[in-house]
Amino acid sequence: LYSCVNVNKKNDSNKKAITSFYNLEATSVDGDQIKMSNFKDKNILIVNVASKCGYTPQYKDLQTLSDKYKENLVVIGIPSNNFKQEPGSNKEIKDFCETNFNIDFPMTEKIDVIGNNAHPFFNWAKENHGKSAIPKWNFHKIIIGKDGKVADTFTSITKPSSERFINLIEKEIKN
Repeated sequence: LYSCVNVNKKNDSNKKAITSFYNLEATSVDGDQIKMSNFKDKNILIVNVASKCGYTPQYKDLQTLSDKYKENLVVIGIPSNNFKQEPGSNKEIKDFCETNFNIDFPMTEKIDVIGNNAHPFFNWAKENHGKSAIPKWNFHKIIIGKDGKVADTFTSITKPSSERFINLIEKEIKN
């Protein structure tokens, strides 16, 4: 499902303490590795996504952001069925995104974003930014600055095309 490098066991739990965002990796929807270290010096937008959610139309705005800011921003979609709205296989998810939204930004395989089996990225985000980094629903957004730290988080209701969201992206690009 996922891999991490430079991780340390934390107490007796199964959670792993991540020393740096750039040590994280995830498996793509195609089975390739997505290494966060490949995105140093870029801003990163992590979004847990689902194809059967009322917020699914946000895929369009995410692709628009990816196209507009491609030199400075990497959008990464993370499909999850934690909220029972992404029942499809990785192939079905990829086909849905390409067919309906022409998505070409990186997408991980379907993974957990909450709970004991949450991908280490979400544990790292919680440890480094607090509870607001934990998705409460699909299309929760986490912006990582060029410094590898959480710049801010946005709930599902905030559209990626909103003025507040765009202003933060542009501010982070200038930093």
